[in-house]
Amino acid sequence: MIMTAYALVGLGAFILARMLLQEQESRAAQDNLAELRDRKASNGLVKLTRPFFTQYVVPLIRGKPFWDNQRLNYRRKIITAGLKEELTSDEFIAFKLFLIIFFPVVGMFLRATGFLDVEWYYMVGFGLAGWFYPDYWASTLIKGRQKSILRAMPFIVDLLALSTEAGLDFVGAIGKVVDKAKPSPLVEEFGQMLKEIKVGSSRGEALREMAFRINMTEVNSFVAILISADQMGASIGKILRQQSEQIRVERMLRAEKAGAAAASKVLIPLVFFILPAVMLMVFGPFVLGMIYPNGT
Repeated sequence: MIMTAYALVGLGAFILARMLLQEQESRAAQDNLAELRDRKASNGLVKLTRPFFTQYVVPLIRGKPFWDNQRLNYRRKIITAGLKEELTSDEFIAFKLFLIIFFPVVGMFLRATGFLDVEWYYMVGFGLAGWFYPDYWASTLIKGRQKSILRAMPFIVDLLALSTEAGLDFVGAIGKVVDKAKPSPLVEEFGQMLKEIKVGSSRGEALREMAFRINMTEVNSFVAILISADQMGASIGKILRQQSEQIRVERMLRAEKAGAAAASKVLIPLVFFILPAVMLMVFGPFVLGMIYPNGT
């Protein structure tokens, strides 16, 4: 009888402990899901699939040496695309792996319901599309971000030059630009640079980190000149003014080059589509008159 009582007490304690552990695990899972929902996501597909690939795929690749090179490559791409607040390198790889399965599953569902009339082997193409889609998305973001930075550079550099010529030091000029300028990727990068300087990084280190994040030839040249001027003790305001003028000249040259390229591209539809139609309308009646001289 006593042994039975001990067994019942032990069983009750086990069940109670198990219930408490399950409640803690459930609460932790709910907290993780709430955190995932609160995280920023500029891509609807990332927002839709994040709870799945973070829970089931990320643990499979986290800490695995096989993915080390991929982590380094995608870390640079994520930073340059401005996605460091949305995805880690492990999550980006997990997103790619998850889409290899997700896209074919969606394709098979659409095929089974009659919305998509393709053969089964097309699912292989869907899987490949799932692997390459995140890279395409990140590359598109990088191009748009770099284009925006290139467009904003002359104005921002002018503001920095005016601020330094008005008596502010370079760090103070950056703070003024971050506070007053219109929000843009370049202003965000200067804001990040200002934070790094405030926590102890040197001005040269913060500039190099900004150039690493943006990953543009124009910004790399701009940063190299600023670091060189800072080391030699040259006037930052004068250097900024010269850089602003040079950036404007380079932008004008790029616009002229793009205009010349557009003119040559217009020749293709002009020669193959517009010109034949015009020739047909102009010379068509004469040709018909020669073929049918009596009008029959």
